[in-house]
Amino acid sequence: MVERACKICRRLVKGNICPVDKSTDLTRSWRGVIVVLNPDKSEIAKKAELNSPGRFAIKIKI
Repeated sequence: MVERACKICRRLVKGNICPVDKSTDLTRSWRGVIVVLNPDKSEIAKKAELNSPGRFAIKIKI
């Protein structure tokens, strides 16, 4: 199954609904991956404004 990126939170998901914000507004047009394990200690997560662990797209086409 193709991973899609949520247009709201940029989380990468394998289904048709984002598990975090329950959005169905997903895109297949995304580039790059940020994997956040501990958002409180991650400087990259803070800079990208990511507050939860997971896999996120760096850039999405809206």
